[in-house]
Amino acid sequence: MTQLADFSVKPVLTGRKVQLRPFVDADLDAIRAALRDPEVRRLTGSVHDEAEAFAPEDPAEAAKFRDWYAGRAAQRDRLDLAVVDTIDSRCVGEAVLNQWDPANRSCNFRILLGPAGRGRGLGTEATRLIVGYGFERLGVHRIALEVYAFNRRAHRVYEKVGFREEGVLRQSLRYRDEWIDATVMSMLAHEWLGDHRPSDLRHTV
Repeated sequence: MTQLADFSVKPVLTGRKVQLRPFVDADLDAIRAALRDPEVRRLTGSVHDEAEAFAPEDPAEAAKFRDWYAGRAAQRDRLDLAVVDTIDSRCVGEAVLNQWDPANRSCNFRILLGPAGRGRGLGTEATRLIVGYGFERLGVHRIALEVYAFNRRAHRVYEKVGFREEGVLRQSLRYRDEWIDATVMSMLAHEWLGDHRPSDLRHTV
């Protein structure tokens, strides 16, 4: 039987293209820029039109941002890791397992990449690394996510990794004058271990 691990353990997961590791102070400017990217803001449903997407940052939000990321390593019920490009060791985004439900051994997954991390397969590898860690090391039974209908690129990545569609949250986001559906997707432990042999992911704590 898989031994359940503590989410307070913050590993370093190493692939060919990316490394996932805990955030350090030097990452903050890069992840802040990624989170402020208009395309990221649109695809994650953080804004409702272009004006919001390009709006300048509130100085008070910058302070909250730094406090938030400074506290990620202390969280015992979630795993927030920086996505680092192995070519230049630069942080290009984040990968997260959150909403941990220990009684049902389930959690949520989300990932975002800024412009510097797109189009080279970094998101696919980062998704595989953290999902594999969740199933193989943490003993998670179910990992779920939601993806908006206009984010087709992310939907393809999730399918490629092995997530399956469960249903649709109809018109869950208003963007400009349109209502956007969100697709609920999930993967179960036996599906990961059946369709993908254990990943032999290299990890350190």
